Amino acid sequence: MRKALYILGDFEDSDLIWLARAGAMIQPTAGSDLIAAGTPISDLYIITAGEMAVVTPGGKVVATLGVGDVVGEMSFVEKRPPSVTVQAQTDCRLLAIPRSALLAEFAKNSGFSARFYRALAVFLSDRLRGMTAEDEDENELDEVVLDNLHVAGGRMLRLIDILEGRVSA
Repeated sequence: MRKALYILGDFEDSDLIWLARAGAMIQPTAGSDLIAAGTPISDLYIITAGEMAVVTPGGKVVATLGVGDVVGEMSFVEKRPPSVTVQAQTDCRLLAIPRSALLAEFAKNSGFSARFYRALAVFLSDRLRGMTAEDEDENELDEVVLDNLHVAGGRMLRLIDILEGRVSA
């Protein structure tokens, strides 16, 4: 859920509602590929239930993703096909947000665009720091995340409730 803390912590409630309305729920089953290495993707995903594995072309699992994790962010930023496969380890539910919808909203809403890209930059920085850290502090949350932790967690739960129809947007 750590990635969601970066994404949702700086968002406004209106951003959350926009994501819920612009996206669609998908339900990959255990063993199915959400993303295939080398195949372009057109959506950004947020996991709302289940567990997924990030697998290299050689078959090595390099990461496990769960509720709140964002999938497809590197291809979104770079506009390049993914270099790894992302496979459902369990039955999953994800919010799929079309790249075209995000780009259209960015053009109309500069505040949303700034919040979105700032969040991506912070968690990509955190990922790199975690991969290169050689001490015990690598798993500590950044002060930026800690400041927004309660807000981000609440927004993730609200997003799931909206998507599952338990509350209205």
